[in-house]
Amino acid sequence: MRKVIVCTFLTLDGVMQAPGGPDEDAESGFRHGGWQKPVDDDEVGTAIAGWYEDSDAMLLGRKTYEIFAAYWPTADPGNPFTDRMNGMDKYVASRTLTSVDWQNSTLLEGDVAEAVRRLKATDGGNINVVGSGDLAQTLMRHDLVDEYRLTIHPVIIGTGKRLFADGAVPTALEPVSVSTTKGGTVVGVYRPSGEPSYDSY
Repeated sequence: MRKVIVCTFLTLDGVMQAPGGPDEDAESGFRHGGWQKPVDDDEVGTAIAGWYEDSDAMLLGRKTYEIFAAYWPTADPGNPFTDRMNGMDKYVASRTLTSVDWQNSTLLEGDVAEAVRRLKATDGGNINVVGSGDLAQTLMRHDLVDEYRLTIHPVIIGTGKRLFADGAVPTALEPVSVSTTKGGTVVGVYRPSGEPSYDSY
């Protein structure tokens, strides 16, 4: 059984919107695009590269797919990540796209939760969900996320899309590994472990 792994960059207050650049995603008037690079460091890059070592596919929502498909096919070939991103299988969940042209891309058909269940039952490595906040929340609601790999950066934005938005399913998490980089970013790997427990002091 393949694992579905949500890989996300977050601000300290949980915002995941437009980490990569000012024009990445301005939906709902978001004015803080590009917040990640000023608080990034080499250790974060090393950790992110490690997220892909046991994965051979990505699962993407439409918006993230379109951002990636506009960038990676013509990205710097000297970047070691370029070949990996272009070479991986890409599975795209969209209600509006009718075709996907980036190499090794497949448009999922029908109900996305059922399509992902079938995908998890195929042979292969782990499947990384990158960005794609709406898709990640759908997968969470259907108990299809096996692991979270998160970088939590030392910056507060105050507004924007959040991975764990209102209505997120209450879930206990088992920490697999947690570390802090020299720049203050928390790199955490967590696995869902059922419902939270409640107690009092």
